[in-house]
Amino acid sequence: MKTAQRARRRYLAALCRASASAWLLAPGLGQASWLSRGAKPIELKPMRAVVWKDWLGVNAQFQWFPPEMARKQAERFKVLGLEWVRLGLHWMLMEPEEGKYELKAIDQAMEMVRQMGLRNITYVVGTPKWATSVSPKDQYAQYFDKFPPRDPKTYALRMMLLAKRYPQVDAWQVWNEPNILAFWAPKADPEGYGRLLLPAVQALRATVPDKPIAMAGMAYFSELPTGGLMIQKMGELGAFNLNLIVAYHPYTAQAEGSDNDERDFVGKVQPAHQWLRAASVKQIWATEWGWSSYEGPKEEQPIVGEQGQADHTLRRLALMAALDYDRVFLFTLSDLDARASVRDRRYGLLRENGDPKPVYHALQRFLQISGPRLEPDAPPKIEGGLPKGLVSIAWKRPDGRQVWMCWSDKPVSVTLPQWRKDAVLHHPLKGTQTALKAGPKGVTVPVGTALQILVA
Repeated sequence: MKTAQRARRRYLAALCRASASAWLLAPGLGQASWLSRGAKPIELKPMRAVVWKDWLGVNAQFQWFPPEMARKQAERFKVLGLEWVRLGLHWMLMEPEEGKYELKAIDQAMEMVRQMGLRNITYVVGTPKWATSVSPKDQYAQYFDKFPPRDPKTYALRMMLLAKRYPQVDAWQVWNEPNILAFWAPKADPEGYGRLLLPAVQALRATVPDKPIAMAGMAYFSELPTGGLMIQKMGELGAFNLNLIVAYHPYTAQAEGSDNDERDFVGKVQPAHQWLRAASVKQIWATEWGWSSYEGPKEEQPIVGEQGQADHTLRRLALMAALDYDRVFLFTLSDLDARASVRDRRYGLLRENGDPKPVYHALQRFLQISGPRLEPDAPPKIEGGLPKGLVSIAWKRPDGRQVWMCWSDKPVSVTLPQWRKDAVLHHPLKGTQTALKAGPKGVTVPVGTALQILVA
């Protein structure tokens, strides 16, 4: 097992080192490089209004926990004022033997979701031993669940049965991260995933025709280890004609970008989403993103600790809200037990015992300051122009208050000449606030490295 885990880490590391321009190779995206040079400023006018309870969700593993703990997690989640969760069902655990189902824990979790009025997208992944495409004589046969099923129609039938059993599911997602070895062995195969996708979509449309369907959430920006993008390949194969949600998982080292460029996130997402919209994709979701607070040893993600997790999460949330995402799901609601890897255990907003972590409190403060709905606003003018390293995002609340989200790669003081009234500078990471008096030249704001929210 340890050897396999090391192999997986090497595989994923190689994937992360894939060509930095891969996300922009699709036709119509132009030749502009997303690699920035230095801490260039980022100024965003949001694409559309955001209603947090409908736009922001979290992944949850309710069936991993005793019912009373799962309910405690769900209650904590509802305190945030949010509604959407993403649930993962593992086929090899549900049906270890053909026709013999073990669904008690899932039934309990689904019933709790219904009772608490949560909305959800649910994906199904992991092939049972009896259905796997890997030969029992193969050297990797013990990892049978990582291989796709021999017959895609078998998987489609299970999706149909689950859709009938769980009408409380609002949207279905077909598989998870098929562009990496951890979920699709022995190698990424867009055509192979297409053969799984089509009958599953047909089965779901025949069973629950009113429910949206999502393609698998692709790992990272959907890079393939051999080059190119899984999402692009699926489009070329005709998947966009099926009217599906396109989803991916934009994990990066920093809130604003990747190992290669710490400020590449916005520069990658904007043109890619423009291309997807031009290709008639109606819904773009990020069905996973986030940071683990694990203490090490280092496993792929840099070690950021609990405060770093909170800091990174708020900054990325501010960026994603202003970009062209229809819905996003933070990974994940609760820390997990030893069944998960060292890193994967600590992505939660909550600890295993259900107590909030710093990221939970920071997110709660962020949502309280923002209010339930934000409307786009033009970024404020800054005296002397945008300083290097500044991130500037402007909103309006329905009550007429102006909201400016900002941070910088190093502390800097800026003046907003058109803000002629007193304001309050909120620090959601710390839970503090600072009253700012308007002067003859406007409001002067001390901008730090963590996200701040100015309300006037």
